[in-house]
Order: sequence, then structure tokens, then C-alpha cells
Amino acid sequence: MADIALTGATGTVGGMAARLLADAGVPMRLLVRDLSRAPDLPGAEVRRAEYGGDACRAALTGVDTALMVSTHESSDRLEVHRAFVQAAVDAGVRQVVYLSFVGAGDGAGFLLARDHGATEKIIRDSSLAFTFLRDNFYAEAIAGFAGDDGALRGPAGDGRVASVSQRDVAAVAAHILADPRTHEGRSYDLTGPESLTLGQIAATLTEVTGRPHRFVDETMDEARASRAVYDAPAWLVDAWISTYTAIRDGELERVSDAVPTLLGRPAMSFAEAMRAAAAGHTP
Repeated sequence: MADIALTGATGTVGGMAARLLADAGVPMRLLVRDLSRAPDLPGAEVRRAEYGGDACRAALTGVDTALMVSTHESSDRLEVHRAFVQAAVDAGVRQVVYLSFVGAGDGAGFLLARDHGATEKIIRDSSLAFTFLRDNFYAEAIAGFAGDDGALRGPAGDGRVASVSQRDVAAVAAHILADPRTHEGRSYDLTGPESLTLGQIAATLTEVTGRPHRFVDETMDEARASRAVYDAPAWLVDAWISTYTAIRDGELERVSDAVPTLLGRPAMSFAEAMRAAAAGHTP
């Protein structure tokens, strides 16, 4: 019987964490929505389950610690998270390791971090022990902000962001899942080793990819206009724009020592993360 369960194993961070645990010989249970996409890993049993409900409760039964990867942004995201927490409680799970966000809380400038703060509160108010991994923006995701013309557009000004590699987050998650009681009740801000402006990030992307990149500092009106083409709901457009205003306002600039302290090695720089991603390297 696996003591550890992971959600998100068909995604990037959850999948990397699962592979690291498999390489270390740690048995685990993978909860996935689509069985055909589940990774084939030694020592891993796979269960099909949505977040919450009978199938999720059954899949979590017998599990001591579960990695709860936050779901994609949606209007009902918080209720989906609440359903997972309730299923974990009902199944007798002892501890949840939740993938959260730096500055999670009601006052976060990055609007989606408010959902993370509310989810943390749901977990705290439950009977579950917890560990919160509060990630800064993923370096690999920031690279994806660039349009086809290589421009990163948004009202970020000269603000800085201490983005973290998905590889480092996965390594931290695997490290904690291998010995969860040591980290019970702890919250870790996970960042890279440096805080960069989007102009510096664009220059790094140019150097690593060989394709020109640049940062375009938009006004709020320009930011809304440039995103109108996606025909997204207003709350989601606001969330997208708040990515940049949170950087502008200095909310994401602090560099933490959590990654090197936990892993015993330096955190990957933005350039290192981009080179590893370009080379297709796994952790």
C-alpha cells in the first residue's frame, strides 16, 4: 500500500515529482483524470479520480500524505479545491502538501493568489496536517508569456520577479513527500536565486533561444486591449493583467533561500531553467 499519493502526475511539476520519487524507489499512488496519460513508473499504482467525490475518496483511502497540485484557474476553482480537501479528510489522509503561491492571501496583488490563500485556509481549518509550497511564477511559464513576435507585454514597469524553475519545485515536492512529517506545519516560499525585470528576462530569452525578445511596458488600457482577442471572461483578463501589476508593485521580487536549504544545492537561475527546458532535460 502506497503511503503517498500525488495529483497532477500528468502535468509538469507533479509528473517530475513522481519520476523523482520513482527513481528513489518510493512507492506511490497517482490520481489522474485520464488513465491514458498517466506516466508508467516503477512502484506507482494509478487510480482514476476527479478532485472530490466518491472516486477521489476511494483513491485516497489508505494514503498518509497527498500532494495537492492546484487546479487550473476557473470560476469554481475554490470549490474544486474544497471538494478535494473534504475527500482527503473523509479518506483518513493525515497530511496534504499543497502547491500554493507566494503571498497567498486576500490582499495579494496577483488575483489568483487569493484563491490559493483561501485554499490554504480551507486546509488549515480542516483536520489535515499540511505543508504549503508557495511558488513564485514558474520561469518556464514566464517564457511562455512572449507572443509570436517575441514581445512580453504587460504593465510591469521596472518591477522584478524571482521566478522559480518547475524542476526545482518538483524536486522540493519530492523531497518533502519522502519525509513529510519533518515539514509538517511549514510553509516554504520557493523562488529562483535572482530577481529580474521583464526587460532582463527578455534579454535572457534572446540569448538562450537565439530569437529576439523584448519587453513592452503597457498601460492598463493597452493591456486590456491587447488581450481582447482571447474573448476571455473579465475576471480572467483581470487575473492575467495582475500577473504584471504584481511584478510592478514589488510583490514578487523577494528571493528566498528555501530551495537551496531544502535541496542542498543552488536554485536554478532563469537562464539555467531556459537552457534545461530547451534541451528537454528532466530533473
